[in-house]
Amino acid sequence: MHSEHNAKRARNCKIVATLGPASSRPDQIKALVEAGADVFRLNFSHGSHDDHRQRIHAVRALERELNRPIGLLADLQGPKLRVGVFAKGGADLPAGKLFRLDSDPAPGDANRVCLPHGEVLQALQPGTDLLLDDGKLRLRIRRTGGDWAEAEVIVGGYLSDRKGVNLPGVVIPMSPLTPKDRADLAVALDMGVDWVALSFVQRPEDLIEARGLIGGRAALLAKIEKPAAIACLEELVALADALMVARGDLGVELPLAEVPGQQKRIVRQARRAGKPVVVATQMLDSMVKAPVPTRAEVSDVATAVYDGADALMLSAESASGDYPVESVATMNAIAEQVERDPLYRGIMDAEHASPDATSADAITAAARQVAETIGAAAIVTYTMSGSTALRAARERPKSPILCLTPSLATARRLAIAWGINPVVSPDAVNFADMVMRAVGRARESGLAKLGDSLVVTAGVPFGTPGATNVLRIAKVE
Repeated sequence: MHSEHNAKRARNCKIVATLGPASSRPDQIKALVEAGADVFRLNFSHGSHDDHRQRIHAVRALERELNRPIGLLADLQGPKLRVGVFAKGGADLPAGKLFRLDSDPAPGDANRVCLPHGEVLQALQPGTDLLLDDGKLRLRIRRTGGDWAEAEVIVGGYLSDRKGVNLPGVVIPMSPLTPKDRADLAVALDMGVDWVALSFVQRPEDLIEARGLIGGRAALLAKIEKPAAIACLEELVALADALMVARGDLGVELPLAEVPGQQKRIVRQARRAGKPVVVATQMLDSMVKAPVPTRAEVSDVATAVYDGADALMLSAESASGDYPVESVATMNAIAEQVERDPLYRGIMDAEHASPDATSADAITAAARQVAETIGAAAIVTYTMSGSTALRAARERPKSPILCLTPSLATARRLAIAWGINPVVSPDAVNFADMVMRAVGRARESGLAKLGDSLVVTAGVPFGTPGATNVLRIAKVE
């Protein structure tokens, strides 16, 4: 998968674009890649399995045409907590009123409604706050009785059928994988997705359960969207292959003013661990309907790039908006501009994680320093599993990272990671071959020209996974 098409992006931060009704035709998907999309998200909250299958076929056909690995991310819906229905379609709940939630499926009225989740009713305690309809209404539990709870309306409003329920302070004893998610996961894995994004993560066991079902067929991304997940963030970072700052639900369950600080904290912890981290939700939200973003949105995208996020995600902007290609092009332009700013380089250099006491980490940290000292055109890593390339990305080097891997699956997974240009290439057989391949691929992909220097890392004996122990400086001749 190497050719003149494998042109390097003029930025290190990657772009994840969601596919949907506005972006499902092959020509639309191609336009998104040309505008800057590196990974495509399939949102299993919407669309049929057939819709997703067609999108995946289109992406894989385009990948062959462009000779460029493209990542696919299946985003599972997770449990959706909702109230039942009302006899009149809804009811006014004024502040101060007492309102009952129970397991009775009968249509609700101004005094009660069904909450069809037994686990939630059991988890409620006096003093617990419930947020309804994306946080527009707030109820506080006063009394509970197993299959019912009585609440006082703290912030009132109109509540209509099947509106969402959030419980910010409660760990709900339920799996993040509903029967629908399990069916979606099986289909997504059969279709060959590279990443699975898990919603509704509350505790480490949730990731362990999902990983057991995935069985190594895709990498696991944990969506951080609940306060309970933030409370055990370190363990989640250790267990996941990547993280997502899912600001939509996070902004409902946390006071909005806390979300930017948590975003920075999640990005920093993921970066320290060398795990890719994606910032998502409403990044260019006004571009769903307008051809240009607001100043505030531009600043928001830029902030995530300055923080060193691996990738930024577009949701409705690319899936169902009026300007999908413009949204990707705008995000691409902002990221390029930020990364040209000398201030950006200063921030990246100030944040290097200490290498672990392993030969692989030592070599990778040295590769960045050597590349900077000699002004190398690129750092070339040979990798089987992708771990060597991710180590190189963790260093946030000035030089682009060219990752050579014999595994197409590894190349696709690495499309989401900061600064990595993945190319499928057979493993080297000896030192001369290692240098020759590195030079050839670097020139083909536009990362290096005659007379440039490259820093090459690999594992000897060649073809042994996880044994990075060699650093070589190569001249492009």
